Amino acid sequence: MSDTKNKPIREIRMGAIKASIWENRNDKGVWHNVSLSRIYKSGDEWKSTESFGRDDLLTVAKLADLAHTWIYKQTQQGEGR
Repeated sequence: MSDTKNKPIREIRMGAIKASIWENRNDKGVWHNVSLSRIYKSGDEWKSTESFGRDDLLTVAKLADLAHTWIYKQTQQGEGR
């Protein structure tokens, strides 16, 4: 169970940019958070950042929209995730 808590419930990726959807639960119910990141290569090493350039912003917006739609559908289906 703790393994599930450390992984997003869903990831949506477009190129180097990713939206990770996290599910949270407590006695009051279920809610979701979304984190956005961009991967890049520095030398031989892959890294991640939460900083985006001008040319990334439309993709960030699209991923935010897709994440919102996915969360909304889960909520409407009564699954809460």
